Amino acid sequence: MPISTCIFDAYGTLFDVAAAARQAASEAQFPQLRDSWATLASHWRLKQLQYTWLRAITDAHTDFWDVTQDGLDWALEATGLAGDAALRQRLLDLYWELQAYPEVPAMLKALKAAGMNTAILSNGSPAMLDGAVQSAGLGHVLDDVLSVESVGIFKPDARVYDLVGERFGCAKEEVLFVSSNGWDAAGAAGYGFVTAWVNRASEPVDRLPWKPAHVLPDLSSIPDLARN
Repeated sequence: MPISTCIFDAYGTLFDVAAAARQAASEAQFPQLRDSWATLASHWRLKQLQYTWLRAITDAHTDFWDVTQDGLDWALEATGLAGDAALRQRLLDLYWELQAYPEVPAMLKALKAAGMNTAILSNGSPAMLDGAVQSAGLGHVLDDVLSVESVGIFKPDARVYDLVGERFGCAKEEVLFVSSNGWDAAGAAGYGFVTAWVNRASEPVDRLPWKPAHVLPDLSSIPDLARN
């Protein structure tokens, strides 16, 4: 069945989650971050994800912004930067303005030119996602931005993936689901989507019952993949 709908995870897939720490480290008022920003960004992202999984399996859902702040607080303490209120606030402010990866605007434009439905499906809250989309100037090449907040549980719960069919009226086999998270690509594959894992860091494939149909170094080939 031909692909009609291309769905993207947001954080780490369309938007560079390390951009906030990298930008803060380049600013003169935060010299303490210059040698540790990459470690802090890695800790922040890992804890953010871990907290979504733990909250999902324990039925303790909260807004993704709460999870993002909790993950940052852990990361700041782990890197010896806890207690720096100005740095914490700057990092949080920058998270609402994350940069899109360079290939993203042209890739989405090509999908729209080919007549594809395009949307984000993310753990992010609606307000967070709106901030990122507007900051990156992607609103005109996305048909919708779908958030887990409408079902009250984080990915990879099937109720999240259900949102795609409910919104676009498409069969699972018509959906190309794209994520930079191996576990998300695997979960979506198990759900029945055609999946592409954007493996920018050349990591091993996760040892899970499901595998992504495609493994890509970036998003530039998505339009060709969707048309084939």
